[in-house]
Amino acid sequence: MRRPGIVLGIGVGAMILGVWAMRPNRNAGPCTLVQGPVMLSEVPEASGLAVSRRDPELIWSHNDSGNETVLFALNSSGVVLGQVRVPIQMHDWEDLSAARCPSGDCLYLADIGDNRLSRPKVQIYRVPEPSPDDEKTPPPEVVTARYADGPRNAEAAFVINGDIFVITRDRTGGLYRSTVPALGATELTLERIATLDLAVVTDAEASPDEKSVVVRTSDEAVFYWTADLLRGNDIPYLRVPIDGLKESQGEGVAVDAHGMLYLASEGRFWSRRGRLLTLRCQLPGVS
Repeated sequence: MRRPGIVLGIGVGAMILGVWAMRPNRNAGPCTLVQGPVMLSEVPEASGLAVSRRDPELIWSHNDSGNETVLFALNSSGVVLGQVRVPIQMHDWEDLSAARCPSGDCLYLADIGDNRLSRPKVQIYRVPEPSPDDEKTPPPEVVTARYADGPRNAEAAFVINGDIFVITRDRTGGLYRSTVPALGATELTLERIATLDLAVVTDAEASPDEKSVVVRTSDEAVFYWTADLLRGNDIPYLRVPIDGLKESQGEGVAVDAHGMLYLASEGRFWSRRGRLLTLRCQLPGVS
């Protein structure tokens, strides 16, 4: 007669143990988890992240390929403040970046995924940064890019002083660079300037002052000084271990002017909700 109770007890214990095992660590190197995981029901395949240049309290994200081309405006707590449609069809949208542009503040949308290495050219779309209340963006400027050394698969891009940078998703993390023209649709060539020795890079983003860049893999958030990267120096100034945060499928990364590090991940097959983690980091030169 006691056997059902024993089985029930074992089941409950296993559930409690499973929940405990999935709890993220509170610390990640010089960073402390301050919020999350926050569930993102509208962004089940959260991919890129970017801190707004118009409003430092705003974060932009989007779903991976196979979904509608929509920009999601989030606050720092992960609440969706708006959904802005981009009137264009993309092949494999993997990242977005916020940066200055000739018209003011822009978002750069990187359609750079190429798992089969079959795309001779990829596209970067540029739109003026919208308001969360906007229904859609204007038709974006289109920049077509090719790699100087043949097709590459990539999920990470960032923009520094008008130049577009792409980091390949492979075993080495090749860093490519090209100058984005001021106006109009055109073509450009991405030249390899460094190898970061990072496997499976899923996102990268420049800090709001563009003095540093954060690159993420499933295990690390790696920080570089921009000046070093521009010289081809691949030595980071900080490595933050994030594997203890137990993300479902780590994808996005962004950092704000105050050392807040944002991480996005896709949902799991049993819970189609993305996740957002917020960490406070002790970064050099940031108070």
